[in-house]
Amino acid sequence: MTFYTVLPMEQIFEGALTYAQPMQEISLQGMLLQVEPLGGGQAKVVRLLHGPLDKYLDAAYSPGAIIQIE
Repeated sequence: MTFYTVLPMEQIFEGALTYAQPMQEISLQGMLLQVEPLGGGQAKVVRLLHGPLDKYLDAAYSPGAIIQIE
């Protein structure tokens, strides 16, 4: 791929090699969630992988929600 730009390459590719936090899959109340651990027994929900259909509409398990884990 060729870039035709006046911007320096460092500015174009800035942040391209940042790595995301390690994700974990946990089982909580009969659901399988993919979460990003935050520490202190908390985690941020990335996505709901498996569970009852009504839980997909529950804001407590929506992406970005902070939950307590054991």
